[in-house]
Amino acid sequence: MCNDLHFSVVIVDASIRNNIATFIAHTHSHNRPVTKIVHHMVNVTTTEAELFAIRCGINQAISISNTNYIVVITDSLHTAMKIFDFSLHLFQIHSTAVSCELRDFFKRDSNNCIDFWDCPSKEKWLLHFLVDKDTRSFNISPILSCKLSWDFCNKQNCNSTIAQ
Repeated sequence: MCNDLHFSVVIVDASIRNNIATFIAHTHSHNRPVTKIVHHMVNVTTTEAELFAIRCGINQAISISNTNYIVVITDSLHTAMKIFDFSLHLFQIHSTAVSCELRDFFKRDSNNCIDFWDCPSKEKWLLHFLVDKDTRSFNISPILSCKLSWDFCNKQNCNSTIAQ
């Protein structure tokens, strides 16, 4: 455990509805909410959405001055551990980005530390429950739902490459 407790707590969650992922990261410091990050993406997996939320939350926590202890609370701990999986996998861009941020965080002070806590949604712990409820409350409908498939995106990429 860290000696000085200048801590930040990051609570993250993600959900997918209508092929649109909503992911939220709440950052609290000194027992007060500091930031709330909400993102929406099309055609991503829940794992990628969770990792991106964790990435954004850690980024925010590190940017808070005097933070030397970060607690990341998620209902997807197995996803969070992909950050420290340096083998080849689909989500390496997030792993690499978080690793670089954490390297700088640990270089600032050798006593800095980070913990990951598992908080299953069914436990309904207040802070995580609010984030979980928030992610499920968004009901975004795609404007052109027929154009959300990977095939359509690949077709658009090929067309733009050929047009150049």
